[in-house]
Amino acid sequence: MGYERPCTLTTEGQTFEGVAHLEEKELVFRGDARLVIPLARIGEVHARAGSLFVTFGVRRAVFELGREAEKWANRIARPPARLDKLGIKPGMRVAVINVGDDDLLEDLGAIGARVENSRTSSLDAIFFGAGRPEDLAKLTKLVPRIAPAGAIWLVREKGRSATVTEAQSMAAGKQAGLVDVKVVSFSATHTAEKYVIPLARREPAARPSSSPARKPRSASSRGRS
Repeated sequence: MGYERPCTLTTEGQTFEGVAHLEEKELVFRGDARLVIPLARIGEVHARAGSLFVTFGVRRAVFELGREAEKWANRIARPPARLDKLGIKPGMRVAVINVGDDDLLEDLGAIGARVENSRTSSLDAIFFGAGRPEDLAKLTKLVPRIAPAGAIWLVREKGRSATVTEAQSMAAGKQAGLVDVKVVSFSATHTAEKYVIPLARREPAARPSSSPARKPRSASSRGRS
């Protein structure tokens, strides 16, 4: 989520100075004290007068966040769905390659994204699963399939024991002429890294012709092939 702010924390009658971090699955405070609150354990959250009130179990914590309190409360109460984090919107043309995730296909259909064949061009996004290092060589062949502003999400296992490492993924992206711009948690077991075509290499939009406009054809000539 990427939210971070210096603040004071009040809990169980004590007040501490530190920094609060709103992460994907936890609300974390580090400073004079350390507090980690799993978002799944939060039973009630609201903001009032610059304070964020969080109830978890039988405890309550109050974070003094100022004008950010309302935004944090909304994010905790309504966390973004996976496709929101991935930037997928209704009507987008998407391909899914080597990603064994039936929920992904259902979610894409539910929001009205168009799941296309992997050979289709001008795709807005490709989800590409890399289960082995040798799979990364296929990344270069996928680049011509995306639109200039499209993205390839490389999906790989999380953790130190993962077969494909972050370093290997980034090296393959660079080899394919792409730049990495974002990383999100794709599932409990997998992460997804977003690769795009550098701005300098994207084809410029077509410029309007400077030639004089043609006169409209006469009614007798319209509609002929």
